[in-house]
Amino acid sequence: MLKQRLITAVVLIPLALAAIFLLPLAWFGVVVTAVLALAAWEWSPLMGVTNKAGRIAYTLFNTVILAGLYWLTPFENIWHQDGIVDGLFYIVLIGGIWWLLAIALVFNFPRSKALWCKSRVFVGVFGVLVLVPAWAALMALRSLHYDSNPLFGGFTVLFVFVLIWAADIGAYFTGKRFGKHKLMPAVSPGKTMEGLMGGLLLAILAMIVVAQLISLPGELAVAFYGVGVVTVLVSVFGDLNESMFKRCAGVKDSGSILPGHGGILDRIDSLTSALPIFLLGYLWLIH
Repeated sequence: MLKQRLITAVVLIPLALAAIFLLPLAWFGVVVTAVLALAAWEWSPLMGVTNKAGRIAYTLFNTVILAGLYWLTPFENIWHQDGIVDGLFYIVLIGGIWWLLAIALVFNFPRSKALWCKSRVFVGVFGVLVLVPAWAALMALRSLHYDSNPLFGGFTVLFVFVLIWAADIGAYFTGKRFGKHKLMPAVSPGKTMEGLMGGLLLAILAMIVVAQLISLPGELAVAFYGVGVVTVLVSVFGDLNESMFKRCAGVKDSGSILPGHGGILDRIDSLTSALPIFLLGYLWLIH
């Protein structure tokens, strides 16, 4: 399993970096839309929709929303002096509010499943609230200072990715070596408190390295580390949130397209929660 995960990572990471740094903003948006459309395809079984027609319908529904946002988003003018355009901001804000609710659902699982487990509509709406704000946040971050420095937003996106990768790697190896105390066994039996701490520590180490590389001003240190830590912690609930829905649907992995990782959704679940939260923190505390 570890060998498969490493091989898949070796293939995926260069592709992700190429998309972030080499593609023009509009084409980057196309790629992100396509990836999230695949994630919507994988979300449909979590709703209990397993027939091909139903899965296609749900995927098209999400894709139309994403394509509409793509069409309406002024890529060259997403940012202004006070932040981002209102349309994207409110979508990201709704996403942030959704993740507060999702965290509450995870903490109260399995009791909370009585509210949504048997409702395809609820789970379907939850899927939209996971995917659409992630698209809006990712496009906003990638377009940051695009006119003056087209790579600035790319490095900002990479920073969020590095935080999640570091947390994932730290949690995996620390949990394997030291894991004894289950984090939330009703949701994800494999996750441990030791793994969470190991992932958080490695992510903080990554923040320290980045802060040194960019010569972070002292007055931004509290906001920088605060936003980073909160982003990592919420990313854990992105993973747990998907695990909660999979457990209710009786699904082990969201798909099998990525050997050793499962499906697209299994690979980006942490990012879907991290991106809106990081952007909101950036807007309120750093920008």
